[in-house]
Amino acid sequence: MDLRLVVSDMDGTLLDEQRHVPDEFWPVLDEMRRRGILFVPASGRQYATLSTLFEQVTDGLAFIAENGAYVVVDDAELTSSTLDPGFVRAVVTALRTLDESYDIGIVVCGKKSAYVERTDQAFLDEANQYYVKLAHVDDVLAVDDQILKIAIYDFADAETSTAPRLEQFRETHQVVVSGEHWIDLMASDVNKGHAVKALQEKFGITPAQTVAFGDYLNDLEMLDAAEHSYAVENAHPAVLERARWRAPSNTEQGVITVLRDLLS
Repeated sequence: MDLRLVVSDMDGTLLDEQRHVPDEFWPVLDEMRRRGILFVPASGRQYATLSTLFEQVTDGLAFIAENGAYVVVDDAELTSSTLDPGFVRAVVTALRTLDESYDIGIVVCGKKSAYVERTDQAFLDEANQYYVKLAHVDDVLAVDDQILKIAIYDFADAETSTAPRLEQFRETHQVVVSGEHWIDLMASDVNKGHAVKALQEKFGITPAQTVAFGDYLNDLEMLDAAEHSYAVENAHPAVLERARWRAPSNTEQGVITVLRDLLS
């Protein structure tokens, strides 16, 4: 196959159970780079966090961050989509009015940093995994930044707990369950699939030359943008149904296994 672009989700897909890039991936990446194949990490994580994961090889990489709201190539912004301050205020206000049975934490994600009000260790332990640049503020609505995304951590099951309370925002914006405990709200035109298409257009790459790997609902459009789409075995049922192919689970290094086969 004429492979030119490989896009992979991180958590639950490429990363292992400790949320690390497996050591076995680096030789595969070296081989892709030798052949001129562009590898793109695609995640709900912020750009600073993704670049830290790949800090030993950031040159020549592109990144899809914040679930597609921020796309970076060689440390330069390719595309971004920010939220209107009025929308941010409406969402945060709605979340603040939920009763105490909803155990949630709000992360307002900007280009400069991510911002939180909640400071208990249980919440920070979760937020720090995804946001290297994380600032505590008294009011997330008072930050001076361009806001890319609102992320919500739900200590219960996000899909059945808090997500239904955000239906009012679905008509005008993306409301995506991006993990068992995470929900992301973004501009209406934002998803990983649009970000992949922007990279395909920039580099003259077709869907037939693209491979994508995913595991959760925020990966669906990304899989649609690649003719060679893979769901890891541990993926959400909707993702398993949408992808054309299956890969072993992230704990079995499914992405690495498939890439080795494709490269050979």
